[in-house]
Amino acid sequence: MLYRRFGRTELAMPVFSCGGMRYQYQWQDTGLDQIPPANQENLEATIRQALSLGINHIETARGYGTSEMQLGQILPQFPREQLIVQTKISPKAKAEDFQAEFEQSLAYLQLDYVDLLGLHGINTPELLDYSLRPGGCLDQARQWQREGRVRFIGFSTHAPTNLICQAIQTGEFDYVNLHWYYIFQDNWPAILAAAQQDMGVFIISPNNKGGNLYDPPPRLVDLCAPLSPMVFNDLFCLSYSQVHTLSIGAARPTDFQAHLQALDYLAEPECLPGLLNPIVERLEQRLVEALGSDWLATWQEGLPTPEETPGNINISKILWLRNLVLAYDLVDYGRMRYNLLGNGGHWFPGQPAKNINPEALQDCLRHSPHREIIPQLLQDMDELLGGAAVKRLSQS
Repeated sequence: MLYRRFGRTELAMPVFSCGGMRYQYQWQDTGLDQIPPANQENLEATIRQALSLGINHIETARGYGTSEMQLGQILPQFPREQLIVQTKISPKAKAEDFQAEFEQSLAYLQLDYVDLLGLHGINTPELLDYSLRPGGCLDQARQWQREGRVRFIGFSTHAPTNLICQAIQTGEFDYVNLHWYYIFQDNWPAILAAAQQDMGVFIISPNNKGGNLYDPPPRLVDLCAPLSPMVFNDLFCLSYSQVHTLSIGAARPTDFQAHLQALDYLAEPECLPGLLNPIVERLEQRLVEALGSDWLATWQEGLPTPEETPGNINISKILWLRNLVLAYDLVDYGRMRYNLLGNGGHWFPGQPAKNINPEALQDCLRHSPHREIIPQLLQDMDELLGGAAVKRLSQS
């Protein structure tokens, strides 16, 4: 395994982390006696495989159902100083509610402390305020830090880039969990801001949210050759020194195997440009072929937020999905994400483009150079991608 300094925490972080949201039994708390033995055996085998590979960062959250409870049956079996354990707690309006969830997390994990505590899902200004205001969640986390129950404090986020940067620039956090991968590079300014603060940078779900790369379409496979799309994405992200670790949301012990090829290439970083640049050029050229250079240069200009749009339609997200579908045939990925609109809350805000009124959109699109065609594009995407509503995993 390769390791990178995780910002000012000084932790030696493996470049791959064992994310804990896919191997647990269910997304709701239950008694330990209700967890099927086969599920617990699979989780324990996954953790043992991770550790055997040198992946000693185990990441979970209070919101991941039985994940913490099940990890509590295996983590205490290992030397504590060899583990980097991270859990995450959502900010609450009342600090005592935040405290109660942290106490539950430690009890489930059966640990005296966690190395990393994340304020989970700072996605809105309100949640940032819950975190930062005097007597709020961050003040409570600082108290646990003084007591030795938390070593370092960070946050996870699905927020717009400007809000992520605002949180980073407070200087209050040691690390950040955020989305950034080849198909979604909008958060690069936030990563640069984190580097300026010497923060650790953890990339959330680069395989699933990064394009369903466990099951890529043939076009994407061809474009990424000689690498698999998943290994290409691993190397693309880790070719930037500002990125420290990628979450492997392993569901079973074998899920790590596909990523190990990336380690051989990372061991010779001087070879990465010659390997990655031709693939990036093909991917970019395919975008131009499918969408045109004018569209690519201007499609985001003047787009309203969902809050500014009649029906709260998330126009920018739908057009982004359209780009991926037309260029890379990411239809299954597009359907998964599109049908989460309306069900994702502040984690994936806005509504799909069902039953839109083109005339009602004209005012909010007045600053877009593509205002005349966007309503039809939205309707086309709803016909192609619309279907059964999708729930967030935590709602399952």
